[in-house]
Amino acid sequence: MQDFAPLVVGIDVGGTKTHLRALAGDTPVADHVRTSSGWRPHDPVAATAWLAALVADALPTGARPSAVAVGGHACETPRQCAQIRTALQLHFDAPALVVGDAELLVPAAGLDKGVGLVAGTGSVAVGRRPDGTPVQVGGWGAVLGDEGGAAGLVREAARAVWAAHDRGEEPDQLAQALVASLGVSEVPALGAALERATDVSAEWGRHAPAVFTAAEAGSPLARAVTAEAGRSLAALVARLAARGVHVDDVVVAGGTVLSQPALYDAFTASLAETVPTARARPLRVPPVEGAVALARTLL
Repeated sequence: MQDFAPLVVGIDVGGTKTHLRALAGDTPVADHVRTSSGWRPHDPVAATAWLAALVADALPTGARPSAVAVGGHACETPRQCAQIRTALQLHFDAPALVVGDAELLVPAAGLDKGVGLVAGTGSVAVGRRPDGTPVQVGGWGAVLGDEGGAAGLVREAARAVWAAHDRGEEPDQLAQALVASLGVSEVPALGAALERATDVSAEWGRHAPAVFTAAEAGSPLARAVTAEAGRSLAALVARLAARGVHVDDVVVAGGTVLSQPALYDAFTASLAETVPTARARPLRVPPVEGAVALARTLL
């Protein structure tokens, strides 16, 4: 490592795992992945201490960052992110930037404007108005929102199955798949099984493969749930467009939407109808690349 090369640190704090990448010039210094356990973005002091400990663990002894950029899961408002940024700058005595983790997608794709859309366990879309004002839509959690994310899919699938049960229909492939995945004996027991969850997003979300399996097996209910999830993701982009965000490029990330062609195809088909100028671009590099790119802009 050259002594004069500035050391930039990018951090992607996701809902499940955190990825730190550090470079001195173009020379890799650290590439560190750990769980996001203990991340508390609603407490700026705790969040800063957590990030500082992460950097200390990942970097060589004595190395000091020249710039730090963080994309933080559940860092939901500009004020909240700014409080963590101010504390980070004081700690490292270096420029810092803190944004929501979905804001890493556009710079990770090598773009300077556009929409970042995530559909993993949950779903959210972010962008910026021409004056730089950040805008976020979605991301309201599995109980009230997150349509198109894994947990939201399971919630809507259960609702569809219950409605079919109330109509007196025999359980189809979706009902059978959910009953088996949740380990219950019959459709009416699905509610109690879902309500037992302590971490709703994670515990509901892990049953999403049952929805796609049922769709592949021919379930009209599962296919309808998947199609509606795709429309919901496209609606997030339409809401951003209506609020003045540049939406021609939509950078898409998240294990649910990128690993399930039926959902991705439903999303892009609906996007073509609702926002014809928008182009979906699956992200093919780790989002932490966006944090590194943002850190470089601080030098």
